[in-house]
Amino acid sequence: MSTAFNIVAVSGGAWRPSRTLVLTEALIAALGQHLDFNVQVIELGDIARPVGGALSRAELPADVEAQLLAIEQADLLIVAAPVYRGSYPGQFKHLFDLIGQDALIDTPVLLAATGGSERHALVIDHQLRPLFSFFQALTLPIGVYAAQADFTDYQITSPALQARIALAAERAAATLAGVVTDSALRKIA
Repeated sequence: MSTAFNIVAVSGGAWRPSRTLVLTEALIAALGQHLDFNVQVIELGDIARPVGGALSRAELPADVEAQLLAIEQADLLIVAAPVYRGSYPGQFKHLFDLIGQDALIDTPVLLAATGGSERHALVIDHQLRPLFSFFQALTLPIGVYAAQADFTDYQITSPALQARIALAAERAAATLAGVVTDSALRKIA
């Protein structure tokens, strides 16, 4: 019997075409090699205007509120952000400012980022990981960073990046299976 997990992927890019979205989709595809899951992709560019204008969740339209609820109820989050001026974009941060403070406790999060060069690779550990530590989420030890040179015409062409994606997906699947097993065992005890 296989379990279909609920995975939500947040792509923090605001423009199309988007290397961040390409990376997000590659992570989803690689994860599909290991798990059965339902996936919802949330593209920041699609909801940026209502999110940016909202001071609280009460001001959000119903469709955006539904997307925030999906993030809060995910079995696993894939979160990918572009690097903009040395960090993730402010609009990306504001999206997560609207997430319930306790909603992501123990939720596994696979972190990813894209940037112009390798100089921004530490954004995962210096910017994204602390954000999700605040939420007490379970940030996975392996993250995936992709530089502009890893892409050709918005397709991943770097064998090293492809290998990193495969490894991250394999470890995310194992972590998710372990979290679900641990949760089930606690309910039995």
